[in-house]
Amino acid sequence: MFQKILIANRGEIACRVAATARRLGVRTVAVYSDADARARHVLACDEAVHIGASPPRESYLLARRILDAARSSGARAVHPGYGFLSENEAFARACADAGLVFIGPPPAAIAAMGDKSAAKALMATAGVPLVPGYHGQDNDPARLAREADAIGYPVLIKASAGGGGKGMRRVERAADFAAALASCKREAQVAFGSDHVLVERYVTRPRHIEIQVFGDSHGNVIHLGERDCSVQRRHQKVLEESPAPGLSEARRAQIGAAAVAAAKAVGYVGAGTVEFVAEELDDGDIRAYFMEMNTRLQVEHPVTEAVTGLDLVEWQLRVAAGERLPLTQDEVSLRGHAIEARICAENPEKDFLPATGTLRAMRWPAHVGFVPDAVRPRVDTGFSEGDFVGPHYDSMIAKLIVCGQTRAQALARLDAALRDTHIVGLHSNVAFLRRVIGTRAFATADLDTALIERARGELFGQPSLPPEVAAAGVLAHVRAQEQGLQDADPWSRRDGWRLHGGAQRRLDLIVDGQALPVLLVRLHDGSTLLEMAGQRWPIEARPLGDDVHAVRLGERELRLAVYADGEHYSVFAESGSAWVQRPDPLARTGERASDGGTLAAPMPGKLVAFLVAAGDVVRRGQPLAVLEAMKMEHTISAPRDGQVAELFFAPGDPVAEGAQLLCLAAEDPVAS
Repeated sequence: MFQKILIANRGEIACRVAATARRLGVRTVAVYSDADARARHVLACDEAVHIGASPPRESYLLARRILDAARSSGARAVHPGYGFLSENEAFARACADAGLVFIGPPPAAIAAMGDKSAAKALMATAGVPLVPGYHGQDNDPARLAREADAIGYPVLIKASAGGGGKGMRRVERAADFAAALASCKREAQVAFGSDHVLVERYVTRPRHIEIQVFGDSHGNVIHLGERDCSVQRRHQKVLEESPAPGLSEARRAQIGAAAVAAAKAVGYVGAGTVEFVAEELDDGDIRAYFMEMNTRLQVEHPVTEAVTGLDLVEWQLRVAAGERLPLTQDEVSLRGHAIEARICAENPEKDFLPATGTLRAMRWPAHVGFVPDAVRPRVDTGFSEGDFVGPHYDSMIAKLIVCGQTRAQALARLDAALRDTHIVGLHSNVAFLRRVIGTRAFATADLDTALIERARGELFGQPSLPPEVAAAGVLAHVRAQEQGLQDADPWSRRDGWRLHGGAQRRLDLIVDGQALPVLLVRLHDGSTLLEMAGQRWPIEARPLGDDVHAVRLGERELRLAVYADGEHYSVFAESGSAWVQRPDPLARTGERASDGGTLAAPMPGKLVAFLVAAGDVVRRGQPLAVLEAMKMEHTISAPRDGQVAELFFAPGDPVAEGAQLLCLAAEDPVAS
């Protein structure tokens, strides 16, 4: 076993690798950028080396600096994690040339499977079923458009060198192909250093099923079961589970054998994932097509650890040190069911726009170790409360993993764990995840990659907490704060107490964007009523801790967690959560920038392109600009009809959140 390894990554995967290394007595070296100087993964390792500025291309993607850090620290091996350089053949070779062990597959295997077009050609030779498509080297846009026409729409454009949903677009019609192709190529170039793409038929109602494989340097290759990763947004996974619901033992064995054959064909060593796109046939059976192989550990590996009871990072370290696989195929067994939810800094109500900000509060349910026990969940995160989530890296804050004896039990435990997960200070998808797992489609395992779109009516535009409950939480918190400030003298009380008679107190609240005047009425007998929208409820509250309150609202007994950040409140209850603001009555009111003459950037990032020019007449919903943030491209659309008067930035310019991108004037009546 190695004495010291360098972890060439950041965030939760770096923390994850460091924890297993510590358990095995292996010392670890972290690398960090300017933005990560105080990051959790830096503290999790025994040593840390600074490697550059915040953008990945100036730090985590600089192989030379990472190798220099390994040499200077005395590390003997490099664990690449996932993302960044984990599937970079040149980096794997550079490690070997520097006398370092790359904790991953041989460079030749990365090369064979890293290029999706070449990998598909290899699989076709091996007789593995492929989705009909074009996987050739000619990437001329005209050629690709002709191939798409020949395949038939809808088609899927996919970056040949990448993964993680980046550089991928579904195209419904020929008229949209050129714009989607250009966007894919830009995104692929930024994320993977190559803009080569392939085009395939888009499988109707596809399921995403992948097989975890492992190989050693002695020629042994086995699989550790499958994962279903069908629930996705923007071609990125949201929920993953193992085993895949509805997959028969015979089909599992068949797909597993195909995955092992694919790994053996390239002399694979270490952890890898063979991904399949599957479709249900008329007879209820499932047909699986080879999609790609990820030559690294996957984000969703914890669900495999949960159902196998194995530590896959330990296996990686042992195999890289030359040991044989700890188990044979016959010795692998799956027990129970596990589900992973990716918790991200994003706003689902705004097309999953990434969010930045400070984690004012980050509270998790009780968890233990790396393999969940029968009840408690597991949390993998690279953040701590008080950390800033910036625009340079992926939007994922954490992974929440639960397991149970059955899928239904695991699902119930995931809902309970999400209920007890409180992210405050920026938008997150926690409430959205609860809604997803609460849909009939997910509960009954009616899965495909379009589940979120199919269930759009259940998932978007739905308040997760009744406004009176959100208001009650804010009132309970404000009351507790005021009572904490008062002294024993009743004349100093700030809770509405009067010597004679009752009292009324008005609070103007904005609950999830909706303005709601709230009246707190104190009666002669000392009881209190909450009045809102013409309704009244008796209300009683008492603090149970700094942020938790027991509230009786009418006949409802509530336990509410409330976190305050100035005049903003985040309220969490059993049934959901809400964001509440107490507006400053002295603040100037007016139109939002996006509703007036200018269009503001909704997040910090880099301007990739303007899709219009000064003088253009545009219609509401028309794409105007493309921003890059958190490793993805985001299209900004016109909030109303108008005419572009002026552009304030040039492609390539960095932009701050709220920066005015362009001036959108009223449409010129003469020109129209």
